[in-house]
Amino acid sequence: MARQARAEITRDSVLAGAADVFLRLGYANASLSEIIAQSNVTKGALYFHFGSKEELARAVVDQGNERLVGSCQGFFDSRVPALEACIGITYVVADLSMNDPMVGAMLKLTHQIGDYRGAQGDNIAKSWGDTYRLLSERAIVQGDLEPELDPDVVGVLLQQMTAGVHIIAVGTDAIDQMASRMERMWYFLLPSIVPPEKLPYFREFAARRLRRYVP
Repeated sequence: MARQARAEITRDSVLAGAADVFLRLGYANASLSEIIAQSNVTKGALYFHFGSKEELARAVVDQGNERLVGSCQGFFDSRVPALEACIGITYVVADLSMNDPMVGAMLKLTHQIGDYRGAQGDNIAKSWGDTYRLLSERAIVQGDLEPELDPDVVGVLLQQMTAGVHIIAVGTDAIDQMASRMERMWYFLLPSIVPPEKLPYFREFAARRLRRYVP
């Protein structure tokens, strides 16, 4: 039992070190020797748990996505208005991108590896696309999105815009601006998708969410 606990601690140390290195250097420039040094483990300990850099990267993707999903659980409650949930999720993405290296590394790696799959083969992008689509369907039923909108189109749009904010923030070394950039995204997007009489409420809702993350 003690041996298993030690093995789990070692694995967690490797994942944390790998997340830091992948976040700092990117997938292509990260080396296993750098990850070993960052994790403070032996080469043998790393290879006991992970057979390659790609396998390690995909494990980081899994754990980062697990943390992101866990942080968004409150928004999956059917009692939460669906459009509010969509807005809230994007701010959680921004917050964890700035403050949780595992999530930040996961988001960066899914773009850099290219196929958005974790170690178990789950397609992270498809899973989040399904989430945005289902929330869009609910928001239309609830009257918070224009009734003629296609939830598939809206779901993809929200996913694309959220990913785009992250990619540009990473590419311009402006990850600390992600939350404020999310607010600007919503400010300009909302008039295209919500009934005019609800626009002031949802713009204010997005602005209030921003104040949770930016003093």
